[in-house]
Amino acid sequence: GQRLVTREGALRRWDGFAVQAGAPSAAALRLETRNRLQAVQADLAVARATAEAAAGRAETARETTSEAERAASSRRHEADQAETALRAAEKSLGAAREQAARDEARRANLEDTAKRFESELSAALSERAKAEDAAEQAEAEDDGAAALEAARTAAERARGAASEARSALDSARRDAQGRRHRIASLEREEADWSRRAQSAEARTGELARQKTDAEAALEAAKAKPETLTRTISALTDRLGDAESAARLARGHVGEAEAAQREADSALRAAEKEAGEAREARAGAAATLNGAKERLADTAERLEDATGETPQALGTRAEGSEFAQLSSGEVERRLDEARLSRERLGAVNLRADEESEELRAQADELTRERDELLEAVSRLRKAVDTLSKEGRTRLLEAFEVVNGHFQTLFATLFGGGHAELRLTENEDPLEAGLEIMACPPGKKLETMSLMSGGEQALTAAALIFAVFLSNPAPVCVLDEVDAPLDDANVDRFCTMLEEMRRMTHTRFLVITHNPVTMSRMDRLYGVTMGERGVSQLVSVNLRAAEELLAAE
Repeated sequence: GQRLVTREGALRRWDGFAVQAGAPSAAALRLETRNRLQAVQADLAVARATAEAAAGRAETARETTSEAERAASSRRHEADQAETALRAAEKSLGAAREQAARDEARRANLEDTAKRFESELSAALSERAKAEDAAEQAEAEDDGAAALEAARTAAERARGAASEARSALDSARRDAQGRRHRIASLEREEADWSRRAQSAEARTGELARQKTDAEAALEAAKAKPETLTRTISALTDRLGDAESAARLARGHVGEAEAAQREADSALRAAEKEAGEAREARAGAAATLNGAKERLADTAERLEDATGETPQALGTRAEGSEFAQLSSGEVERRLDEARLSRERLGAVNLRADEESEELRAQADELTRERDELLEAVSRLRKAVDTLSKEGRTRLLEAFEVVNGHFQTLFATLFGGGHAELRLTENEDPLEAGLEIMACPPGKKLETMSLMSGGEQALTAAALIFAVFLSNPAPVCVLDEVDAPLDDANVDRFCTMLEEMRRMTHTRFLVITHNPVTMSRMDRLYGVTMGERGVSQLVSVNLRAAEELLAAE
């Protein structure tokens, strides 16, 4: 938002707007600026198109240069690889030639060995034939067992020698065949490496030519950026001048638009005032018409009420006290009198009777309110008494149940400690109940941290503690020992015996556990001796034990 003003009166604003000292009028400036703006816009479009084209050519040149550099680098790398491959091929060719020479020498040696083995095999075969002939002759002549045995021994030796010679010959032939294949393979590899060497030389020449072409293209591309840079610089200067002129033109256009907006605002204000004047005139005309209608209506009503015209009434009022009053004061007094009469309303002949009835109803309501307040007070006292007695009884019952719970818990677990605690509130009626249990060998903790069997035993101890606070003659237990193992079942049965001793309650236990059955006094079961016929079976275990003890 800064503005720079010289002493001569020149102005330059932050957005590019400038005014010279002694500048021409705003209209001339706007016209000149509009013309310049059109010319600058045309030049700007041309300059932008030229700049975009130059930027495109520069980008193309840069891409061409980069592509040429990458191609040259790739050609250099390929040339290095070709030279490395050529050296490796020459080295492999020399090694192959040496190996071929060694294989050729070995092949000649193996051929000599094969010839020697063939001569030995022929000799062995002839000896074997001689030995077989001698054996046959010995058998035919039957000269003796010693000669036959000697012939057989000689034949065996000949067969062994022939077999060894044949094996050596086969091995020599296989070795010779392998050497021949190896020599042929080396010759093929030598020819292949020769072709690859020739191809590498041709490729090297081609890469050299491509390298030369790439270097020439690179030199040409290096020269293009300088030309393009100069072109872009010139276009940038022209673009800057065009943008400056455009900013100046935009400033003049902004001033013209501001002046136009002010004129439009003044026009809208004038139109608004004219509309308000028309509305005021229409309102005044409507008011005048309404006043005329009210005057005619008032004259008509006066004539109906008095039988005289308003003019006659005015003549009569000139000599009265109302002649000194204004019309507004007269209307005001008339309105007050009319309102006073309306407020009086019609005469109520039953006002005294209604007053007596309302007074009686008020007395009745007051009496009922007093009775309700007294009843509420009595109810509050009764609630306080009941709450106090309930707290007392609850604490007494809590102490009894807690004592039984501690005893039964120790009986079930063979020791340990457990207790019930009131939590979360000092008022027993609002407090919660927490079960704290400590089996033997463990620390005191809440019931939720115990195992499943321990939780089952603890819950059974709590239930029976409540039962012991008001025991019944008969107690039915249905599958209570199902979640317990044998050791806990034994403890459970011990607790039942203790409770029976304390309360003389008869316990009817429904169970499938043999441990529980063995601890009962009497067993009852249902069996089906015949299909569809059920039979009740009972066993008195106590009587059976006494009978066994007596025997």
